[in-house]
Amino acid sequence: MERLSVVKIIENINNERVFYAVAEDYSFTLKVEAYTHYVCGAVHNGHQFRKSLWSNCLHTEYDRWFEEDPETLTMVQSHPIVISGNDSRFEYDLNRAPEAAIYEDAWGKKLWKSPLSKNAKIQSLKKHENFYKVVHALISKLEQIHRKVIVYDMHSYNWKRWSREVPTFNIGAGKVDMNKFGKFVTSWQQSLSEIKLPHNIKSTSLINDVFKGNGYFLQFIMSNFKETLVLATEVSKIYCDELDQIMFPEVVNSIEEALKIRLKNHAIQFYND
Repeated sequence: MERLSVVKIIENINNERVFYAVAEDYSFTLKVEAYTHYVCGAVHNGHQFRKSLWSNCLHTEYDRWFEEDPETLTMVQSHPIVISGNDSRFEYDLNRAPEAAIYEDAWGKKLWKSPLSKNAKIQSLKKHENFYKVVHALISKLEQIHRKVIVYDMHSYNWKRWSREVPTFNIGAGKVDMNKFGKFVTSWQQSLSEIKLPHNIKSTSLINDVFKGNGYFLQFIMSNFKETLVLATEVSKIYCDELDQIMFPEVVNSIEEALKIRLKNHAIQFYND
């Protein structure tokens, strides 16, 4: 892995170089092993939280972890193109538009003891801006090469906060043109429902059940690139104890191993159609 400026990362993309880099400010990583027609994203995987913000934050480290999407990068790390956020969504949320990316409150609780300074916000929003410069360059290049592209936008969610049965996997397709892409949404749903999980964990998959896919990452890509489909894919946190903050690596591994095959096969189906 290299540490590269955003300018250099975009230069690499434009010249179709393979590389694995962390951004110069350590805010995100991008791996490109080959310029394939599909991309995996894990924008909420990050847990870094700028030290200058610690004393002003009312949420604990556990509060932040609870709402982040740990291990979503691990689940797709074997694929050839993977982009992942390193910073916590509590500093700035890559899945929100810039004007809403910095929280004032989070999940019903005020976030800051005192309002953030203008300079503090600028520092965070610059990282948000740079991430999307790279996303735009990457999808532009892939559409140029392949004509159509598919992005797997990986997230997780806290199933224990729901008072009803919720799916193991949720596909948010509220912003997807179902006339154009609907069969790929349903085939992805079917494939996810067939994943076998350890400890007899039930594997179910639904479309637009707990989330409808309204995130900025998806909307940014699909509004700028008409031949790219983004599948917002939520995994319920059956892979950890979300109350005691204990990870279950064997469950994470089982999802990763399943996606090595299922995600790749689905992407091939999309491209060959």
